[in-house]
Amino acid sequence: MKSSRILWADDEIYLLTPHIMFLTDRGYDVVTVCSGQDAIDSCLSGVFDLIFLDENMPGLSGLQTLLRIKEISPDTPVVMITKSEDEGIMEQAIGGKISDYLTKPVNSSQILLCIKKNLDKSRIITQTAASRYSRQFSLIDSQIGGGGTDQEWKDIYKTLTYWDLELEDSRTGVSDILHSQKVEANRLFARFIRDNYFDWLSNPDTRPVISPDIFRRAVFPLLDSGERVFFILIDNFRFDQWRAVKDMLSEHFTPVEDLYYSILPTVTQYSRNSIFSGLMPLEISRHYPDHWVDEDSDEGKNLSEEFFVGRQLERCGRDVSFSYVKVGGSIQCEKLLNSFDNTDNYRLNVMVFNFIDMLSHSRTESRVLRELSSSEAAYRSLTRSWFEHSGIMSLFRRISEKGCCVVLTTDHGSILVTNSVKVSGERDTSSSLRYKHGRNMTFNRREVFTIDSPVNACLPSPSLSSKYIIAQNYDFFAFPNNYNQFTQHFTGTFQHGGISLEEMLVPLLTLRPKS
Repeated sequence: MKSSRILWADDEIYLLTPHIMFLTDRGYDVVTVCSGQDAIDSCLSGVFDLIFLDENMPGLSGLQTLLRIKEISPDTPVVMITKSEDEGIMEQAIGGKISDYLTKPVNSSQILLCIKKNLDKSRIITQTAASRYSRQFSLIDSQIGGGGTDQEWKDIYKTLTYWDLELEDSRTGVSDILHSQKVEANRLFARFIRDNYFDWLSNPDTRPVISPDIFRRAVFPLLDSGERVFFILIDNFRFDQWRAVKDMLSEHFTPVEDLYYSILPTVTQYSRNSIFSGLMPLEISRHYPDHWVDEDSDEGKNLSEEFFVGRQLERCGRDVSFSYVKVGGSIQCEKLLNSFDNTDNYRLNVMVFNFIDMLSHSRTESRVLRELSSSEAAYRSLTRSWFEHSGIMSLFRRISEKGCCVVLTTDHGSILVTNSVKVSGERDTSSSLRYKHGRNMTFNRREVFTIDSPVNACLPSPSLSSKYIIAQNYDFFAFPNNYNQFTQHFTGTFQHGGISLEEMLVPLLTLRPKS
């Protein structure tokens, strides 16, 4: 492995010979200079992994030298060494973007620890995480094999997501082992859903929280206690994406974290309409036939969300004023922020953000976006970037300043599909990749979750002989015609509609503002 190159600038460098020998013996290449100007010249002529810089040198001071070095090599970590603990000097140094500082007299152990913290931190953290995961492997395996309740599957998914984030920078074989565990977990999770889903629909008082229960279980208790509530739904927002942005929101809120189960199919038309109406899709189509749009219609499938919220509030006896807004891009978000004070007129403000879902769909068709989000880790990174640079963080800050609670959730997640499954049917068979409904479909029953009687799944049926099939694990459906081309195009894309931990177990968060 290539040795790290260190520049050390100190006007009394001869006094540091023991430390320099100590580092040299440990494989570090140390270049020494006696002034700030010499340090600048060295940075102009060579590249260093780390720079030690004495704060009190004749000629150019350490602070003056720091500013020049940052102009030349802004990403090189600089450690300031000072005799003084003067607060003003340290604030100036921190403002100049030092990576660390040491107070004289220094010892060799301090110096070595400082180097490891600044140069080897990522490697050490990654190796430690890999070692910790290896020790936990058997326990996680037992968890997955014993997953028999809805709460146990929540805990399993939280555990796998934790390790996914911990190991996302690992280039060792441990990441492959974790992926294998996730594959096995999704296989057994699909079996768990097949065994329990219909019972959940028949027993609303004892089932885990599913889509139509969200308002009743998460929103109404807050309203009943007198809170002003913002209900924010981010379409297609996975649990790992929440974990990737949690620290930013935790600056302004104290989050209470939970998961709920999205209904099947895990797509916006079914799951989001169910959330806002408090009803299953079949009930929506029966109670509000003018507001349920069949899938083969060109009309938008989620144009009645505000109507559904109003009807649910009325049906549940909540005489609450509410607003509704759907945000698709930065311009709409800016308009929302500009009119934010209008939200004071309502006890409940419902907001829908579509960016992540738009990103998921655009990624399928755009080679550039596929490159930018080539993995789940990259997908999380894009989500975090959106939170950082769009207006959504400004919105959350404003809500916190008003002292309001937020219920933050989604309608479904998505999964990176890798395996195509052949399905054929009549011309009116739906075109969705992770689920299909239609008549006379041909498929392998061992590869899908079959809903022969849609009424049993509380789903509308376009015709008496229609059925639904739901993809499991990492599968997606493809018609036999153009099968190879279709498979190549969609393999490695994020899709939703089926049964997987990533699609069905999604965030349900209550955020209380910090005082």
